[in-house]
Formats: sequence, structure tokens, C-alpha cells
Amino acid sequence: MKTIKGLKFYILSFMTIAMLASCGSKSAEGSNKAGEAITSAKPQVKIAKVSAEDIPQTETYTATVESDIKNNIAPNTPLRIEKIYVEVGDMVRKGQVLVQLDASNLQQVKLQIENLQIEFNRTAQLYEVGGASKAEYDNAKMQLDVLSTQYRQWVQNTQLTAPISGVVTARNYDNGDMYSGNPILTIEQTNPVKLIINISENYYKLVKKGQAVDVTLDAYEGEHFVGNISIIYPTIDVSTHTFPVEITINNSSQKVRPGMFARATVNFGSAHHVLVPDLALVKQIGAGDRYVYVYKDGKVSYNKVQLGKHINTQYEIFSGVEPGDMVVVAGQSRLANGREVEVIE
Repeated sequence: MKTIKGLKFYILSFMTIAMLASCGSKSAEGSNKAGEAITSAKPQVKIAKVSAEDIPQTETYTATVESDIKNNIAPNTPLRIEKIYVEVGDMVRKGQVLVQLDASNLQQVKLQIENLQIEFNRTAQLYEVGGASKAEYDNAKMQLDVLSTQYRQWVQNTQLTAPISGVVTARNYDNGDMYSGNPILTIEQTNPVKLIINISENYYKLVKKGQAVDVTLDAYEGEHFVGNISIIYPTIDVSTHTFPVEITINNSSQKVRPGMFARATVNFGSAHHVLVPDLALVKQIGAGDRYVYVYKDGKVSYNKVQLGKHINTQYEIFSGVEPGDMVVVAGQSRLANGREVEVIE
């Protein structure tokens, strides 16, 4: 009797295990099929067609306003300063007397010239009647000429005048000081003023003398000034591959002052380039490169692009995308190069 009960228990256990194994197999098969369905599903993307346009090629450069001409006012020899007639900020005109220095040496030279002039006149009269030789006449004239030249130099060194019209930007001495080497005054010509910018060698052939340049100043927000390229330097800096360009700005209003921070926008013409929505751009992790997924025949390709300017919601593209290409603008997270995709509206 015990043997029959044991046999029944064995048969029931075997049937239970078989049923469980069968259920497990069906469950696993179902999971595999679901996984295959998930894996085989195509990523859904949105695409946009790109086109090329004529895009202005402009670059903006920063610079500091400089005076067109800068003169340091100083005598040739150390002298005591008797009077400085101007202050910093004063406008001066060319030829205006700015500084009077000690004139005692000038007076001594003047007396010597007067005495030599009397001697020369006497020698000239004797020479005319044969009472003096040609050598004596020439010697007297030479002494007078030498002293007259010294006198003119002393005049220039005791009364200093403005060599240009401009504004006084520095004063380093007070009345009564002894001149000791530093300029007494500095005068800068502020009409016109200039900027010096450094432009990439790629644009060298596009820069023309006289070309108009748009200039803005932080001191006058929203206001624009017109400059013109006045000098194009003929050499390229080997370390930066740039060349200096001087821009002159008419400043008859005297609004623009040396030292102001300026931005100069230079127009290099236009170029026919592709515009791509900024939503299409993908940044490579760990690098600064930018990529775009281009859609064709149901698949996408991962194209590296070279960016230009950001214009509203689009980027100028120099390479990597052609006019008429379809680019992915949504759904890039699940994409890979060569992946088949499904396009949705």
C-alpha cells in the first residue's frame, strides 16, 4: 500500500515540474519576442530641409581710441620753468605759446649778437675800402652767423609753442620747477582720432584703403560712428597670422576721446553658405566639434560641420551640409551613424 502511494506522489511531482517548465519556456519566449520588437523599432525623428543664402561676411573687432598725433612738449636743455599757460583739457591751436622758460641765457646771447653785429659792420666797411682782408671779413661773418643760430635755438627753448592744434592731455610740472627730462606738456590731436585693429590674414585681399567701417563706443550706447580704413600694414604677424589696420574717425564734434573702448565692424562682402537650424546641431561629448544628422533614403549619416555665424535661430555652415539636404531637428538622442529612422511630422 505504501508503495502505491509513493508512486502516485512521484507521478504528481513530475507532472508539476513539467508544467512549470512549460510555463517558464512560454514566458521566456514571450519576453524574447517583446525584446526583439523593442530593439527593432525605428527611432522617430523630425527633419527640415536646408538651403543656401547670401550671408554678409562681417567681423567685429575691439580696440581703444587713440589720438591721430601725439606731441610731447619739452626744451632741449635743462631750464627753469617760469610760466605754463595751459591746463589739462585746454584746446590749443598750432603756434600758440604754451610755456615760458628762464630767458637769462637768451638775453646774454642777444647782447653778444648786438656786439658782434657792430664789429661785423665795421669790418665790412673796412673790407669795402681795402682796409680789411677777405679772410677777416669771412671770419667776422661766420662768428655772427654761428651766434645768430644759437640765438634762434635759445628762442625755441625759452618759449615753447604748440606744433599742432589739439588738446592738452598731460602736465608734469608747475611754475618755478626745473625741467628735468619728462615732457612739460603732452598735446594730442583729437580730430581725427584712430583705431588699430588686427584682422585675420584670410581677409587680407578683401580689405581696401578708404573702406567704410561701422564703429560703436561703450560711452555712447546705441550711437554709430563712421570710420574709414586709412592704413593697411603690409606684413603679417607670424605668431597670430593677423595684420594691423588703422581706422580713422572724423571727430569734429570732439565726442570721441582717446582711451574710449570701441568696437569696429568690418564688412568683407557676402558669401553663399548653407543655413542650418540650431536645433539640428549636436555637440560631441568631450570635444568641441559639432555634428548634424543628415537624412537620406530612410537612414541618417553623422556629418561633422564647420560653423560660421549664429543668425537668429540658425547657424551659417561652411562645410558638412549641402543645400537641399534634410537634417534631423528632433529625436537625435537615439541616433547613430547609418541608423534607419522613421520620419514624423
